[in-house]
Amino acid sequence: MDSSETRRIFQALETFRIEVPSWGFANTGTRFGKFLQPAAASTTEEKFSDAAEVHRATGICPTIALHVLWDFPKGLASAKEITALTTRYGIQAGSINPNVFQDQIYKFGSFGNPDASVRSHALQHTKDSIEIARHLHSRDISMWFADGSSYPGTANIRQRKAWFEDGLKEVHSHLSAEQRLLVEYKPFEPAFYHTDIADWGMALHLARSAGPQGKVLVDTGHHYHSQNIEQIVAWLLSQEMLGGFHFNDRRYADDDLTIGSIDPYQVFRIFHEILYYEWETKRKADIAYMIDQSHNLKGKIEETIQDWRVSKGLPRDPLKAFLESGYLERITKERGVRNSHSVSSYA
Repeated sequence: MDSSETRRIFQALETFRIEVPSWGFANTGTRFGKFLQPAAASTTEEKFSDAAEVHRATGICPTIALHVLWDFPKGLASAKEITALTTRYGIQAGSINPNVFQDQIYKFGSFGNPDASVRSHALQHTKDSIEIARHLHSRDISMWFADGSSYPGTANIRQRKAWFEDGLKEVHSHLSAEQRLLVEYKPFEPAFYHTDIADWGMALHLARSAGPQGKVLVDTGHHYHSQNIEQIVAWLLSQEMLGGFHFNDRRYADDDLTIGSIDPYQVFRIFHEILYYEWETKRKADIAYMIDQSHNLKGKIEETIQDWRVSKGLPRDPLKAFLESGYLERITKERGVRNSHSVSSYA
């Protein structure tokens, strides 16, 4: 590799940015229980503080994805508080994630629920989320749906598809000109017989039918065993429908393990397709990159730290620099007692 190629690689790394999720800093768990960490964030401000620490160590994580139900307790009224946090910590609000899966009314789905009143509630929540994003100058509205069924014959699959088409068209009409609607897919869980948006083809169809600002979001953990994710990436790029990634790794299902911990070569294969597309088309792919991992056993901040920037005067070993900074000891002391008594919510 000659010096010019080396410079090109470093220039590409200089411009790469990846988003961190607010829920990645909170206590999380599995369906069997939540595992508490004394240093975990339990307020939105603490999530911003932790995200700022990650960005300080890496230099590549200037935005934080926010979850409406968990980070906006007062809905749109909380946007002013979030704006203040962006100023205080130097971290900007990233993608806005509506929650149409946690409330009890969503037991049988949200956009695909057979109850019209529940569908209406989910649509209004999504429209409110779009308005929150508009106030925060956030471009992407990231949609993941738990909708589906667990037994044959209990759901009208074709009707639910139609409800999804209508619902996504309706919320798309509320986007501002610069916003995008990212549609995520997942083959199973929590539904185990059919999931309404089970694969990239279904997500592609719904994103297209929603409108020109609809795109597909690829979560690397949301695939069957041995599925060729980079081929999916190539197809979506060729259709100009790849909107973003949620990066994580998996051994069996949606394990949400640290990216590269199981199949590190997968990251290379994915980026090979992206860079090959950019080289052939002479166009930059407009992709939102985000880490979406569930650190149940490992430290939240340590596992979020992924890269560094020597040329910007940042530490060569960001994890070592973080551990030596004293930040972890301080927040463990400040948050420990409170976290030991808090097991009520996911994030």
